[in-house]
Amino acid sequence: MVVARPYGVTADGHAVTEYTLENARGMQVKCLDWGGRITSIRVPDREGHLVDVVLGFDTLAEYEADTQSLGAFVGRYANRIERAVFTLDGVEHRLRVNNGPNHNHGPWGSRPMQADWAVGGDRLILRYHSPAGEDDMPGTVDAQVQYILEEDNTLTIRYHAVTDAATPINLTNHSYFNLAGNGDVLNHTLRLWAKTFTRADENSCPFGTIDPVAGTPMDFTVEKPMGRDIGAEYDQLVWGKGYDHNWCVDGEAGTLRPAAAAYSPESGIELECLTTQPGVQFYTANWLPEGLPGKGGRPMFPRAGFCLETQHYPCSPNRPQFPSAVLRPGEEYNETTQYRFRTR
Repeated sequence: MVVARPYGVTADGHAVTEYTLENARGMQVKCLDWGGRITSIRVPDREGHLVDVVLGFDTLAEYEADTQSLGAFVGRYANRIERAVFTLDGVEHRLRVNNGPNHNHGPWGSRPMQADWAVGGDRLILRYHSPAGEDDMPGTVDAQVQYILEEDNTLTIRYHAVTDAATPINLTNHSYFNLAGNGDVLNHTLRLWAKTFTRADENSCPFGTIDPVAGTPMDFTVEKPMGRDIGAEYDQLVWGKGYDHNWCVDGEAGTLRPAAAAYSPESGIELECLTTQPGVQFYTANWLPEGLPGKGGRPMFPRAGFCLETQHYPCSPNRPQFPSAVLRPGEEYNETTQYRFRTR
């Protein structure tokens, strides 16, 4: 079922609603119609107690001040675009510089959205109209994200978009997971269905090569603790202060297939991520500010969570050898990601 309640009013006077999706097994997902933010996911641990497994804040004002995209619906282009510039159909487009020398993520995670829902339903649909020129991007885009809570404790996220002019588009969710509900995630284990990754430079922009993970700390083809190799003297981890990289998901893009599985030995909660997207960014919250107050005033810090951002590859508008992230008039952008929760 879906229940709505007032959540607050933004600094510019927009009333925000919080929607709670709950299934018969007691799993709850809470979302805002501001930025499509997922504020809470409560799932049972091995003892049957509900654990909130995502980081977040208690108030709308804190989400407005957030610079880390906690729980956000990210667009128009998730992840980096190198030097905040790209050329499309012979025209150069210069974007806002907001991440070192690069453009990163875009503004949708801080925008009001139109919500469709039904009492007793199983989904929340959020629609967003992005005019041409927003964030200096070409083309007017009409997008929507659906949050669907399945009875088997699966959160399905479906993305859809159309445009009236060619534009790069890359949509994801930026939830920070902690399957124990507190502490750091270094003892969480992770498996990635990815034999290759996109090696990146000091500014987290891929060079354009597809490199094997075998023999490197980037190898998660066999389940291992997230913290086992995170401090290795390996250029990718030194430059990124930990994991903040795109892995190329095995299998055919466009088909729903496993991308990742994470597990907390403390709570017994396991999260399996499936996606139709070609890549997944595994991020260990390396840049989360130390001591940032979270829910209940509990401080957050680097390594307090991890992200599994399903996506097209970073910098794809400048890397023609990568899968294209360009959407053209008459085409539809359709991608699906599932987060499946269970215990072991």
